[in-house]
Amino acid sequence: MKIYFVTPFPQLVKSVLGESILRRAEEKKLVSYNIVDLRQFGEGKYCQIDDYPFGGGTGMVMMPEPLFKAMDWVCEQIGDEEKRVIFPTPQGEKYTQDTARELSQCEYLVFICGHYKGVDERVIETHVSDEYSIGDYVVTGGEIPSMVILDSIVRLIPGVLGDEESARTDSFFHKLLDHPHYTRPKVVRGMEVPDVLLSGHHAKIDEWRQAQREKRTHERRPDIWEKYNKEKIEMENEL
Repeated sequence: MKIYFVTPFPQLVKSVLGESILRRAEEKKLVSYNIVDLRQFGEGKYCQIDDYPFGGGTGMVMMPEPLFKAMDWVCEQIGDEEKRVIFPTPQGEKYTQDTARELSQCEYLVFICGHYKGVDERVIETHVSDEYSIGDYVVTGGEIPSMVILDSIVRLIPGVLGDEESARTDSFFHKLLDHPHYTRPKVVRGMEVPDVLLSGHHAKIDEWRQAQREKRTHERRPDIWEKYNKEKIEMENEL
């Protein structure tokens, strides 16, 4: 997978890509990262990339021409290959694990990292294929949401994680939140590991874990539980 980032803050992106799973994925040559410094395409002596919004109002808007030039360069590198251009934004559709699985099958991804009050809409209309929101809140720029989305994608690429089964048991992968986890020692400050996990009875352990997934999901995410329960009932009725 070849991944491009268009950003006015390349060091912020570089610092995240150089750590943990994302770094190891590149070392294994399973992905390649390309950081495009938007200010190299800025206008004038100070490499300007933002301007006042038409119609008035507070804040600044990222100018179209620097972004168009940056995307022209990216498109030259990719050529005619199919690509997904992702723009993280509070106005986007909700980002989910299903979306991560879909994007992990792509060969080329491009992230446009917005700032200020937003990006000139003409850039979005011309280049962006996907607008995603990682939650109902606002952060300073698009780099952090891009890294969140990227991490969720890269860890699903075969060979990135040491144990691929680990990703398949995460929250949301099987429509429920994950169950509690415990490790040694058996007793910590008076708190003990549930006996069933020490029993060696794998069927009972699986049963306990599934019960815990359902309990947590019901208590913490009633929206997910409602959907899960509805699908479960529909499947039972089909049988």
